Amino acid sequence: MKYAQLGSTGVFVSRICLGAMTFGGAENPVSNAIGRLSQDEADVIIGKALDAGINFIDTADVYGNGASELRLGEALKGRRQDVVLATKLHGRMGPGPNQLGQSRLHIMQALEGSLRRLQTDHIDLYQIHNFDPLTPLDDVLRSLDDAVRQGKIRYIGCSNFAAWQLMKALGISDAKGFARFASIQSFYSLAGRDIEREVIPAVEDQRLGLLCWSPLAGGLLSGKFDRHGTTDANSRRANIQFPPVNEDKAFDIIDTLKEIAVRHDTGAAQIALAWLLAQPAVTSVIAGVKRPEQLAENLTATNLSLTVEDMAQLEKVSRLEPSYPGWIQTYNANGRVPSGEVFSGKSWKLGERPIG
Repeated sequence: MKYAQLGSTGVFVSRICLGAMTFGGAENPVSNAIGRLSQDEADVIIGKALDAGINFIDTADVYGNGASELRLGEALKGRRQDVVLATKLHGRMGPGPNQLGQSRLHIMQALEGSLRRLQTDHIDLYQIHNFDPLTPLDDVLRSLDDAVRQGKIRYIGCSNFAAWQLMKALGISDAKGFARFASIQSFYSLAGRDIEREVIPAVEDQRLGLLCWSPLAGGLLSGKFDRHGTTDANSRRANIQFPPVNEDKAFDIIDTLKEIAVRHDTGAAQIALAWLLAQPAVTSVIAGVKRPEQLAENLTATNLSLTVEDMAQLEKVSRLEPSYPGWIQTYNANGRVPSGEVFSGKSWKLGERPIG
C-alpha cells in the first residue's frame, strides 16, 4: 500500500480509502442499490482492507441512517488504533426540525451520536457533508473547534464545498484561531472533472488534502456499462443515475478506458482509479465495495503506472471545456514566466491554447 500526507497534518493515509457507504442501510431503494451489507459481510471487507494496508475509512452518519457507523464500530473492535477514521455530519437524522444541518445544537448531537455508534472516544477526521446556507460559518467552525479542544475530534474537513466557500472558511479559521480544514472531499472522476476549475487550485494553494468520492461516477466507469446498457442490472448506477454526468461523453471515456485496459491487462475501473491517483492534488480515492473481490481489484490500481500516451489519451477524451475567467487568465499569463515553463502547475505550456 502507498500512503500520502493528509494536507499539512503530518498524518499519512492510504491512497485508497475504504468507503463504508455500502454497510447497513434502511429499507429503501437508495440503500438497496448501494449495498446494505450485513455485519458479517462488513467484517470480512474491513478485515481484508486493513490486512492489505488500508488505514483510512470514511463513512457518514446519514449512510443507512446510522447503520454504516454501527457496522463500522463493531468491525473495528480491537483494531481502532490501526485506522484513521473519518465520518461526516449534515444530513437529516430524524424527523425534527433541528435534526439536520450545522447549527451548534445539531453538530453536538450528531457528534455524540457518531461517537456512540462508532464505539470510539474520538473521530480522526470529522467532516461537514455539505455547505449550510442557514448557519454562519463562524458558528460552524467555532462548534467544531470546541470539539477539537475537547479531544473528541483530531482534524476537521469539509465536503462538496465551492472554492469560495472553502476559502471563506479557511479565512475565518485563520483570523479567529479556530481549527482549520485539513481536507476537502469532492466528486472527482474522469467523467466529472469540474473541480479542476476552482477547487483544485484552492486545494493546492492552501495545502489541503483532496479526497475523491465516486471515482467511477457511481459505477458508470466500472466496465459494466456501454451505450447498449449494462452487464449488471443490480449495480448501483443501473438503479440510481447519480452522480449526474454527461453520459454521451462518459461512453467515449469508457471506450478509451477499455482500450487502455487491454494494453495493461486489467479492467476499465482500475485504469480510471489509476488516472485519479496520478493527479498531483489527490490524496486518497474513496472506493466503496460490495464484495471482497472488488476490493482486491481496486487495490491493484495503486501499482498501475499509466504511460505518457495513456494519460494524453485520457486527457483528450475527458478534458473540460474552456471556461471564463480561467481561459483569459491563463492566456494573459503567457508572458509572465520564462518560455517553456509550466504555468500554475497546469499541463499546457507557453504558446499553447489554454483549456480554461
